Amino acid sequence: MNTKVLSSGIRYSTLPESYIRPESERPRLSEVSECENVPVIDLGSHNRIQVVQQIGDACKCYGFFQVINHGVPLGIAKEMGEVAYEFFKLPVEEKMKLYSDDPSRTMRLSTSFNMNKETVHNWRDYLRLHCYPLDKYVPEWPSNPHTFKEIVTKYCKEVRELGFRIQEHISESLGLEKDYMKNVLGEQGQHMAVNYYPACPEPELTYGLPGHTDPNALTILLQDQNVAGLQVLKDGKWLAVNPYPDAFVINIGDQFQALSNGIYKSVWHRAVVNVDKPRLSVASFLCPYDEALISPAKPLTENGTGAIYRGYTYAEYYKKFWSRDLVDKEHCLELFKNN
Repeated sequence: MNTKVLSSGIRYSTLPESYIRPESERPRLSEVSECENVPVIDLGSHNRIQVVQQIGDACKCYGFFQVINHGVPLGIAKEMGEVAYEFFKLPVEEKMKLYSDDPSRTMRLSTSFNMNKETVHNWRDYLRLHCYPLDKYVPEWPSNPHTFKEIVTKYCKEVRELGFRIQEHISESLGLEKDYMKNVLGEQGQHMAVNYYPACPEPELTYGLPGHTDPNALTILLQDQNVAGLQVLKDGKWLAVNPYPDAFVINIGDQFQALSNGIYKSVWHRAVVNVDKPRLSVASFLCPYDEALISPAKPLTENGTGAIYRGYTYAEYYKKFWSRDLVDKEHCLELFKNN
């Protein structure tokens, strides 16, 4: 590898050794079928009770769902995808000015997941941005492409509002006050990972990202409309989630699993890569503020089950998550269970 990033313009004819997974950890793409019953929820519906019910069912049975008529202007979502592609097409020398392996950096270009911890790397480059408060972080974002800051700022504001609306629905679906989750999570942080998965010579030997759950509260994913790659674990089988026109994929993170006392599932998901085409996705994460105390809501522990997880701060959880390798088989939440 002559360069630290994959989006260097070099087209590989074989997979470099450091990306090849051991036989037992490969994606076995031929065994993956399509997820046919992906919940698609119309947030534009006037029947709020029905929408809340649908979201509750999806969180319980799938851990994720797609939303349409979500209120984010489609033009802004389209511009976000376009400017992200523009960024990854920049000359490699330009991009490398932003490169860092340090996960504590609030803005960085990097590759794989955690280069310092891994034995095998993942076939992805990504731009990691902190997005809230905007006036604090926008100045450090890339200035090239020249429209990047303006477009991403608009996109971040819209996605944040969408996330808050969904959190209200999630609270109500658990029988809680609509502001319950927002109040617990406090002044929520917002991060973004702009993921670029170059065309890969041997997709069956590697991952864009291996199976994992998200450490945050809620993830809002803008999928590539032309190239599939997202897969979720359902009933022990990996299923492909194909792009749905003009939809966002919403997935429950670890913090909502804990806050719901395990009723809602933080979904295991992964990204696979394509032999012919690059794929791009934009994941936005809403995160509790560092000192938020994550503890199951009282009404959800009163039916004799008790609290499955002990109380902890989000900062404590996040530190533990990043100290592990992404392919650790045990769910990070297991470390916070009451015995």
